[in-house]
Amino acid sequence: MYLETLQVGSLLANCYIIGCEKTNKAACIDPGGNPEKILNVIYNKNLTLTHIILTHGHCDHIEGADFLRERTNALLLIHELDKDMILNPEKNLSIFLGRGFSLKEADIFLKDGDNIYVGELKLEVLHTPGHTKGSISIKVEDMLFTGDTLFAGSIGRTDFPGGSYSTLKKSIMEKILPLGDEVKILPGHGLSSTIGEERMTNPFLR
Repeated sequence: MYLETLQVGSLLANCYIIGCEKTNKAACIDPGGNPEKILNVIYNKNLTLTHIILTHGHCDHIEGADFLRERTNALLLIHELDKDMILNPEKNLSIFLGRGFSLKEADIFLKDGDNIYVGELKLEVLHTPGHTKGSISIKVEDMLFTGDTLFAGSIGRTDFPGGSYSTLKKSIMEKILPLGDEVKILPGHGLSSTIGEERMTNPFLR
């Protein structure tokens, strides 16, 4: 599997490009800005972008999505509970950064337990609400892309509309930690980690 991590946008969100080495098909997770840079990686690696997957609907994770969709014809996917966020600058919080924007409606609305196939790669969707109602994590092999649910040493904010601290903790405890200590955590911001490391050291999980 091919994996590239890019920091994008003014809030330095992690954007991930994952590709199937056998078919050269690829998915982009959270294109939160700098879409030209993302597209250059895709072209330089001779990848065909088939899916754009949003872990949730906040502006710093979605801003480059329509640019990529228009140039690649990739499908845009988001959890059904966050589908309206990308259509509304107030709901996706972009208006509060002084440059409100919206996207066109997503192509596919996800739910817990869905599988997304990118070439021969299987991406498993885990509904992990708390940061937003429709936040998801995405498991691919021994890696988990957690969006803004779980970070290295921290957890996602819950003070935005749709956030819930108790729901976020439940998502982590019931959906993420049982996956096993060796699973690598690739969050929406900051450094990577493992479930085992977070179980032992993350102050919010004690």
